[in-house]
Amino acid sequence: MAGLQYGSAPCSCETHPHETKLIAVTGGPGAGKTAILELCLRSFCKHVGVLPEAASMLFGCGFPRHENTPARRAAQRAIYHVQDEMQNLVLSEGALAVGLCDRGTVDGLAYWPGTPESFYRECGTTREREFARFAAVIHLETPSADEGYNHQNPVRTETPAEAQAIDKKIIEAWEGHPNFVNIPATEDFMTKAHRAIQVIRSMLPACCQTHPIP
Repeated sequence: MAGLQYGSAPCSCETHPHETKLIAVTGGPGAGKTAILELCLRSFCKHVGVLPEAASMLFGCGFPRHENTPARRAAQRAIYHVQDEMQNLVLSEGALAVGLCDRGTVDGLAYWPGTPESFYRECGTTREREFARFAAVIHLETPSADEGYNHQNPVRTETPAEAQAIDKKIIEAWEGHPNFVNIPATEDFMTKAHRAIQVIRSMLPACCQTHPIP
């Protein structure tokens, strides 16, 4: 998914001003975030936008993906700042009712080689600030190998076991967020996707909830 994208469903709320809020759509590798966000673009109007995953943008453009500690820290700092600035842009423009973020800034803790305190310090932020930025956090559970873990993403390097371990770390990172919603993995992906879209729809302004779900 490239660039900031907007919902394509017919809009019936042209004259309604919206106060933009951010929702993090997160989960471990292979959880289905990208597919579900693409379904959201088809299901909702232009006042719902999707912010692309910062990690995919950076690694897809050649940012070094080395396994040593300095490189891992550099990557997570870069990911944090790219996403933070995308969020700042969306909030400053004020054109959206909801910005759906492909991962939240706190996800970086799952990949950070150090303490949570060092992550927030090196990124120049705090846990409280990051939690307050997101009106809600929707966590999509990573499937096991038996449930259909997908290896097709070219920037995904994790095994199913590693992906599930990262998934648990992401849950721990967001622990305590007042509006955290977990969507469990299912054998039928569309069941999971429908649940996620219904949850997202319930968080939209009333005028943006009138679109039928495909």
